[in-house]
Amino acid sequence: MSYIKINAPLETGFGTVLSEPALTFIAKLHDEFAGTICDVLRTRRARAAEMNGGTLPRFKPETARIRADRSWSVAGSAGAPGLEDRRVELTGPVTEDEVVAALNSQAKVWLADLEDATSPTWANVIGGQVNLFRAIRGQLPGVNNDNQPTIGLRPRGWHLPEKHLIYVDDNGQEFSTSAALVDFGLYFFHNARYLIDNGSGPYFYLPKLESSQEARLWNKVFVLAQNMLGIPQGTIRATAHIETITAVFQMEEILFELREHCAGLEAAGWDYLFSVVKNLRNTTDYVLPDRERLTMDLPLMKAFTDRLVATCHRRGAHAIGTMSNLMADHPDQEFVAAEFERMREDKAREAWQGFDGTWVADPALVPAALAVFDAALGSQPHQLENKRPDVQVTSENILDITGLEPVVTEEGVRVNIRVAIGYMNEWLGGNGHVALENQLEDVSTAEICRSQIWQWIRHEVTLDNGQQLTSRLVERYLGEELALMQRTADDHFDEAVEIFRETALGEEFAEFLTMPAYTDHLVDRVSKPTEAFVA
Repeated sequence: MSYIKINAPLETGFGTVLSEPALTFIAKLHDEFAGTICDVLRTRRARAAEMNGGTLPRFKPETARIRADRSWSVAGSAGAPGLEDRRVELTGPVTEDEVVAALNSQAKVWLADLEDATSPTWANVIGGQVNLFRAIRGQLPGVNNDNQPTIGLRPRGWHLPEKHLIYVDDNGQEFSTSAALVDFGLYFFHNARYLIDNGSGPYFYLPKLESSQEARLWNKVFVLAQNMLGIPQGTIRATAHIETITAVFQMEEILFELREHCAGLEAAGWDYLFSVVKNLRNTTDYVLPDRERLTMDLPLMKAFTDRLVATCHRRGAHAIGTMSNLMADHPDQEFVAAEFERMREDKAREAWQGFDGTWVADPALVPAALAVFDAALGSQPHQLENKRPDVQVTSENILDITGLEPVVTEEGVRVNIRVAIGYMNEWLGGNGHVALENQLEDVSTAEICRSQIWQWIRHEVTLDNGQQLTSRLVERYLGEELALMQRTADDHFDEAVEIFRETALGEEFAEFLTMPAYTDHLVDRVSKPTEAFVA
């Protein structure tokens, strides 16, 4: 008989969520879906190999009937209390302080993030589940908001393992568990019934989807989980993040696969651009310039977001705009004022496009974002009636980078080095939500920084100073930047540099920065290595 065993210390309070019934629930999810997850990841790798070889993504002819059929729609917010009005959503990690700040904010929804904004230390992953357990039951001190945001959980993606919980199969073979099933399973098992009984529900955000096949897998997980706990089908509602170049070509199919559990789609700009670089990295036409030049005004970004709104509204799903991650807590008040004005302009553009809401990374940004969407929506909870009939997006539009001057500067390279190294230093120390270069950075921005450097070197890009970017030149810049960085006895810069060299300067492109960082470097690594669940 399969079971889950714990391969890490039980801190105070962890037994609350790591109960025997909860671990049995997770084991049953693994029994059912372990093989399918491996199949999905093999399909991912095959598709990525095609794109790395120069094959551009396209709409799938075999699913044209789904796109053409106007008879189906998604569950949306009907019967999902707390998801009717999503005009501003706040995202952030699940430490106790961050949970309290989120619940005290004016946001309509709080996206509790176990993925990009959380370093997956044992303390963060299980401690975060404990914090959510307590928050949902009103047990956290310091929460003084009678109109708290609706909570939705973002579990980690299909590709990530959880090495501290070991899945032992019927033959006694041990594997790291699926991080996605662990995060989903613990939260759903402990909180679904309580949320329903108190006028809300079990709501989720699905990261890193690359295809409708992956959405179908999540839907099967939802069906089994609801059956196991005796919860009516369709109670779960999920919002899928559209953050990969392949998913944007399958948005309608993703909605279709999730339709009885789907609340909407959310646009993830930085992750999306990382996916463009990662998958089209060998195609000369897609060598992108400095990160600061990559804005939502680019043709491919406008096509992406316009199509997301039109697709969602045609099917009754909410469309949520891109995240703002500016630093409100900054000593230069003129800089902050200018950044707030730029954010307001971005949010006004999203409201004009027809988005039903937007998301931000700091509670201090919520009031300004709310003001924009309040002005656009008034008393209406959404803009689902805005079908955007003017939107006619082709494959060429989605892949259009015309007007993007391919300028790479020395400072752009140095900024990417500082962000990648600085972020990984914090991540290895347990912080996944980091103030760097005047922004709140998470994994997505660190990913695009290191992947751009890898791409620029491979395509022998010439910088604005006339020098060709090489690994040797990056090493020189790296040494100079490290000499200027503040060092402490507790930092993890040496390991961060090792990860940077592996993922930005290595011969082979690492699919995700966090994979080698987690398995080889995370500070609380366990003593007994096990085979990766997704191997």
